[in-house]
Amino acid sequence: MMSMKVKIWLALGAVYVIWGSTYLAIRFAVETIPPFLMVATRFLIAGAILYGFRRLRGDAPPSRVEWKAAAVVGILLLVGGNGIVVWAEQYIPSGITALIVGTAPVFMVLIDALRPGGQRPGFKRALGILIGFAGIVILINPSGVSQDPDRWVMIGLGALFLATFFWALGSLYNRNARLPGSPLLGTGVEMLVGGGCLLVIATLTGEWGRLDLASISTRSLWGLAYLIVSKL
Repeated sequence: MMSMKVKIWLALGAVYVIWGSTYLAIRFAVETIPPFLMVATRFLIAGAILYGFRRLRGDAPPSRVEWKAAAVVGILLLVGGNGIVVWAEQYIPSGITALIVGTAPVFMVLIDALRPGGQRPGFKRALGILIGFAGIVILINPSGVSQDPDRWVMIGLGALFLATFFWALGSLYNRNARLPGSPLLGTGVEMLVGGGCLLVIATLTGEWGRLDLASISTRSLWGLAYLIVSKL
């Protein structure tokens, strides 16, 4: 029998590989697919599969309160968080993107400490977060991205920190949100709402006019397929 310690390390390894590789898949996907259309397609397909699967397995339909809570989570995490990340990866390398998104715990601690009734971190927790943040800064700096004069690169970097803020805010809200009893059903609702909002954004920003199905590369299609499967 596999020991619990080994299982934990294998689970952590799977998270690192899957979580980290999604940023590379995003980079491939947005090479020839407009970003908001791509991510909307990802969430709408994955969300429909999860929601339909759980309903067929007997899960009760979410109540109005649960739909509302899941919608808030979906907008914060998938639109404000993931949607902005996908847009930014048109200009920022996937490795740098993953590192910046890794600052989410810093935002979570700050938001939690500043909100009414929030929890302030103890010395050890604050020190650990600062050390981790310093490590991320060290890893990002040698890339020379911060010295790139390209305006869109700098805008992309700012967008990534904004996305990380939304991700942290959504994660904190998710702690006490009244979501469906089935986590997979709740995730499906979040993705359907988030995907729908992203589709509206894609329409408003004129991405349908920039979509050329004939020019979509095989690598972009594989990237999109991987992103869909990774959400299931």
